[in-house]
Amino acid sequence: MKEKRDLKIQAIENGTVIDHIKAGEALNVLRILGISSAFRATISFVMNAPGAAGIKDVVKIEGKELSVEELNRIALISPKATINIIRDFEVVQKNNVVLPSYVEGVVRCINSNCISNSSEPIKSKFSVLQSEEEGVTLRCLYCEHVISENIAENLL
Repeated sequence: MKEKRDLKIQAIENGTVIDHIKAGEALNVLRILGISSAFRATISFVMNAPGAAGIKDVVKIEGKELSVEELNRIALISPKATINIIRDFEVVQKNNVVLPSYVEGVVRCINSNCISNSSEPIKSKFSVLQSEEEGVTLRCLYCEHVISENIAENLL
C-alpha cells in the first residue's frame, strides 16, 4: 500500500497570503502584482487545491503587502479571495477583498470605438457589478460596453 504524503509550502515570516483565489487565476494574480523573474523574494503558489468551498488557488509572497489598487484588481478576477497579512510568522490581519463600485484606469474597454481607446488622454472607467450566477461584470461608463469574461486579459 502506498503511503500518503503531504507536501507543505514553507511558512513565510513577513508578507501576504492570498487565499481562496478562484481556481486557475493564481497566474493572473501574479501578473496583477507585477511578479516576474526579476522579483527576488520567495513566492509560492498552489493551483486547483481542494478546499472547504471547492477548488481554489493560493499565493504566498514574502516581504510584500498589497496596495489598495492591487487589491481592487484581484477583486475583479476573484471577488471571494481573502488577504492575510503575515508578520513574524503569524497572521496579524485577515480581510476579504472588497469589490469596488467602479474602477478607473484599471481595465481596457474591449470596444475599439470607445473614446477611452482613442488618442484622447481619457482613462477608462467602469462600473462594477457582481451577481452570484454571473460573477463580476464591468460596464464602460463611456460606451456602455459590458465585459463579463476574461477580465484579467484586459487589465492595464
